[in-house]
Amino acid sequence: MLSSLPVDLKKVDSKNIDKEIARVGMIAELDAVSFYEQLAAMATDSNLKKVLLDIAKEEKTHMAEFETMLLKLDNEQIQENIKAKEEIKKLTE
Repeated sequence: MLSSLPVDLKKVDSKNIDKEIARVGMIAELDAVSFYEQLAAMATDSNLKKVLLDIAKEEKTHMAEFETMLLKLDNEQIQENIKAKEEIKKLTE
C-alpha cells in the first residue's frame, strides 16, 4: 500500500510539479482500488463485499479525475494516449 510518496516531490522541477502530483494521485487511487477489491474478494459477509466494491468504484472515479487533470496539464501525455489507443486497436483486432 502506498503510505509514502513514490517520488521525492522536492526534487521535481517546479514546472512539472502539478503533473507529478496528479500522477502520484493516480497511483494512490489505483492502489486503493486494488486494496478494496482484494478485501471484497476475501469478505464473507455479502453486505460488506458490496460496500467494499462500491468504495473501489469510487476510487476509480478519483483515479479518472486525476487522469483528467493530468491530461489538462501534459500535452505529451495526450499524444502518448493516442498512440497507445492505436497500438491496442492493432493488437486486439
